[in-house]
Amino acid sequence: MDVVSIARWQFAIVTVYHFFFVPITLGLTIFIAILETLYVKTGNEDYKKMTKFWGKLFLINFAIGVATGIVQEFQFGMNWSEYSRFMGDIFGAPLAIEALLAFFMESTFLGLWIFGWDKLSKKVHLATAWLVAIGSNLSAFWILVANSFMQQPVGYHLANGRAEMTDFLAIITNGHVWVQFPHVFFAAMSTAAFFVIGISAWHMLKKSKNIELYQKSFKLAAIYGLVGVVLVVIEGHAQAQYMTKVQPMKMAAAEALWNTENPAAMSLFTIGDEKNREDVFAIKIPGLLSFLSHNSFEGEVKGINNLQKEYEQKYGPGDYVPPVAISYWTFRAMVGAGTLMLLLILYALFKARKNDFNIRVCLAC
Repeated sequence: MDVVSIARWQFAIVTVYHFFFVPITLGLTIFIAILETLYVKTGNEDYKKMTKFWGKLFLINFAIGVATGIVQEFQFGMNWSEYSRFMGDIFGAPLAIEALLAFFMESTFLGLWIFGWDKLSKKVHLATAWLVAIGSNLSAFWILVANSFMQQPVGYHLANGRAEMTDFLAIITNGHVWVQFPHVFFAAMSTAAFFVIGISAWHMLKKSKNIELYQKSFKLAAIYGLVGVVLVVIEGHAQAQYMTKVQPMKMAAAEALWNTENPAAMSLFTIGDEKNREDVFAIKIPGLLSFLSHNSFEGEVKGINNLQKEYEQKYGPGDYVPPVAISYWTFRAMVGAGTLMLLLILYALFKARKNDFNIRVCLAC
């Protein structure tokens, strides 16, 4: 492999490990704050025990997230130095704000939360929990501001061979941010819920001490997860519609839509000839892609071949088509995983409401 390939693998591996832990951290902060709110409101010591237990697991995730995140920061400069030079004026601003505002806020109040159980009043300690939750998710917001610029550049001009910021407000109000951030936020809720459900199920299976605490955690996580999964599906739909407008090639690749259609059919299963950009075999539902893109069974969705010609005329000769097979099947893996999560969370909630913590149910969840 050449240097670029090695750098890509290194960055991809660190990013994947980073994002294994970040959504759990983001979702757990809110779940823990809710648990402590219940403790302060009811005075029930069970909620305090639950808060401390899940808080310990949150701290482990937080530590790993920080460690991998710091490595990521260095890789921007070391692996992608030319990118950092070109984009530093824009990309560096939200990252700096994330570190100075959100991360420092999160870290400060996390320290107060960890060591303040017997030193702060209940309400002040609860406030630190919510400030940790707010700080964590503010961090995600500023990271997504940077990412959204890469998806949809706004508020800049090119000068002296670099991209320079001209409108900070445009960058933080970028339309891409406001579909990405809610999607990540609700996905984090869903991830944390399944994390709690899975560990609670394991403890119930092992018949651990204080099993009733894990049963309560299971119930609350099922409710929390249902809210998260439903909202992530709704927000994912909104994000897909926005993507159709601003990144039509991405949507076309995700659907293996070779030619522009109106109405556009959605592919359930397609085997494509990527070299010749045509279907070999496909099962499609007429009009459904138009509905997903425009909330109407009538509506144009641009195809790969048409967009390639359009971009050649606009930007000059080049290949503007992403790897279609990877885009197509990973998109379906995501949708399939989301559907499975919705079914599992509904099943978990149904069993939890009936107080039926059957071993098979726990293993399934």
